[in-house]
Amino acid sequence: MMLLFRLNGQSVEVETAPDRRAVDLLRDLGAPHPDVKDVKEGCGTGECGACSVLVDGVHRLSCLMLAAQLAGREVVTASGLGSEAAPHAIQRAFADHGAVQCGFCTPGMAVAAAALLQDNMAPGREDIRRAISGNLCRCTGYVMIVDAIEAAAGKMRSDPSALHEERVASRKAAKSSRKATMPSRKKAGKS
Repeated sequence: MMLLFRLNGQSVEVETAPDRRAVDLLRDLGAPHPDVKDVKEGCGTGECGACSVLVDGVHRLSCLMLAAQLAGREVVTASGLGSEAAPHAIQRAFADHGAVQCGFCTPGMAVAAAALLQDNMAPGREDIRRAISGNLCRCTGYVMIVDAIEAAAGKMRSDPSALHEERVASRKAAKSSRKATMPSRKKAGKS
């Protein structure tokens, strides 16, 4: 099947089997598509969170999704949260608080944290622990990760206009992506 979706703000059009796992598709895209090696496969069964992505702003495990489920969607990986020049508050806080050790879980943790902060800009430590409970880390013991997410939330609260602009841009991109990649009912019904 020809699959059309947006990945980290860029249009992707790729031929793939509809029953291919989304994690495999994302990791194997290659040029000219964005590099998404930040989507890891740890367990392949939805237990570790390393393959976390945002699909239309919702936290999903790409190892449990089929490629066909990405059709017409806006997919954001950890590398799509921000850039080297303008990192997302989560990315900056993880670096500043030493919340990265070996780095394997970091992209999934960042995506889970970003999903939490989209909905709750003032999470308590228990809220944070609950939000990342599906993401396993064997290095940090989670304290530095929770500290980093708490700090990122504070940073995002201190500049709500930037967060609002980010949300609006993300929603507009997802909406235009769905319109651009999905045939209209009129066109689809005609032969």
